[in-house]
Amino acid sequence: MTSLNPSESATNASKTTTRNHLTIHVTDDQDDVQLDMMRYQQLATAVLDRQGVNRASELSVIFVSSNVIAELNQQHMGHQGPTDVLAFPIDEHATQPQDTSDTPLLLGDVVICPSVAADNCSSNKNSYPGHRGTVTDEIDLLVVHGILHVLGMDHADEHEQQQMQKSERTHLAAFRESEV
Repeated sequence: MTSLNPSESATNASKTTTRNHLTIHVTDDQDDVQLDMMRYQQLATAVLDRQGVNRASELSVIFVSSNVIAELNQQHMGHQGPTDVLAFPIDEHATQPQDTSDTPLLLGDVVICPSVAADNCSSNKNSYPGHRGTVTDEIDLLVVHGILHVLGMDHADEHEQQQMQKSERTHLAAFRESEV
C-alpha cells in the first residue's frame, strides 16, 4: 500500500507552515522535477484564504512519482496509469464558522505528479491567462484545482466546469499579482 503520510517522507523533508488558523503540509516525495516548495505552500494558503476557510484547518499537498499516482489512480478512481492530480477531501464545510471544538478541520490531501504536469504543460499553454506553458504554471494550476476539489467544487457538468475554471483563473491571477 502506498503511504502518503508527510512525516514518512524518505527523501525530502516535509514543509509545514502554520498561518493563523491554517496548517498546510507540503511534501515532495518525487525526484523527477525540482520544485519550489515555499511557492506551493504560499499558493495553497492564498487559495484557502480567498475561499474563506475560516476555522482551524489542515491541508496536505503531496508531490509524488508517476508510479505512486498511477497506483492511487487505480485504487481510488479505477483508472489505469498516471494522472496529474488527485484530491481526497476529508471533512466538509470548511467555510462555515468555527464551532466550539478546538479540533482542526481536516480538509484533505491534494496529490500531484510533477512528471505528468511536465508532460502536459506545453499542450496546456494559454489554458488560462498567464499560463506560459511552463511546469511551474501547470503545477500552479494543479494545486489550485486540487484544493478546489477538496473544498467541494467539481466539473462534472458544463456549468460546474465553468464555475471551477472561473475560480481557478481568479486564484491564479491574484497569486501572480501578489508575486510582483
